[in-house]
Amino acid sequence: MILDKFWKSFSSLLTVVLLSVFLFGTTTLKANDESHGNEAQSEHSEKKGFNAGEMIFGHVLDAHSWHIADYNGHAISIPLPIIIYDTDGSGFHFFMSSKFEHGHADFDGYKLLDNHIVRVDESTEGVFDFSITKIVFALIFGAILIFLLFISVAKAYAKNKGKAPSGVQGFIEPIILFVRDDVAKPAIGHKYEKYMPFLLSIFFFILINNLLGLVPFFPGGANVTGNIAVTMVLALFTFAITTISSNKNYWVHIFNMPGVPWWLKLPIPLMPLVEILGVLTKPFVLMVRLFANITAGHIVILGFMSMIFIFGEMSGVAGYGVSILSVVFSVFISVLEILVAFIQAYVFTLLSAMYFGMAMEEEH
Repeated sequence: MILDKFWKSFSSLLTVVLLSVFLFGTTTLKANDESHGNEAQSEHSEKKGFNAGEMIFGHVLDAHSWHIADYNGHAISIPLPIIIYDTDGSGFHFFMSSKFEHGHADFDGYKLLDNHIVRVDESTEGVFDFSITKIVFALIFGAILIFLLFISVAKAYAKNKGKAPSGVQGFIEPIILFVRDDVAKPAIGHKYEKYMPFLLSIFFFILINNLLGLVPFFPGGANVTGNIAVTMVLALFTFAITTISSNKNYWVHIFNMPGVPWWLKLPIPLMPLVEILGVLTKPFVLMVRLFANITAGHIVILGFMSMIFIFGEMSGVAGYGVSILSVVFSVFISVLEILVAFIQAYVFTLLSAMYFGMAMEEEH
């Protein structure tokens, strides 16, 4: 059954995504809300004004704690586990991120520097960070949510055999049929069934994490699909499956495209180079499109909300006046982002299916 294959595919997908974020997530992005700048703090002891850039990038980027709010100049955050392996002989180190006091102190010989865990002397050689960051925690939460969702759907199928779907099953089944009938079949053809578990996995993974990213408070709000390490792994999955599924005709059209004049292929292999570049840019486009669209939506919403505090510091009346427009536009963009969440899941799944179909296309 499609649902059984979906379970196996989703479990494998989630495992690789989690491992990749463990390895790459905290080194590809920085979180300003945890570093706060030790040098700037020592130079400026007076109370700082509202920093829109720090607030926005502190939300969209990864971090070693879950920032909730600021109260009386103090950050309210939920600490997350720090897991470090050091090749200096000390081995593994386990403690909570609260030991770093939001980046202003060191603990156990380590400290946070621009969201990177380094030794006190700021050396990083031999230090491997396997910490549960905000993105990793959100991935785990999203995975648990997806498992619970589909366990309930599977039980409903077993309980209501031959009956019309209802409840959660009634919501999920049309989406599964949509992916099968309007994405997989037209793009791949009669061999679509073996790709359905992967296509369903990435569709629901992207969709649910997109929607969770719109929840303003814990445990939502993390920019999972706006993390380039996550989108990179999803794109590499598509690239790997496309390459493995490719047949002879796929490579013939790359290295010796029929109907193309010989002087475009010899002595300088111009067209083969262009085609190879196209093969490599396909996963890159998948990665960047999802990352850029989701991150841009978060930045726009947070930008509108920041205007309230920026104008509020200038004048209380201006702050109240701008707040009306900011809230209205933020709500509008948030509703638009719900539509974007579905569109981006659909586009990523559709393009993946098209790449699979192109790789298996037979000679006409």
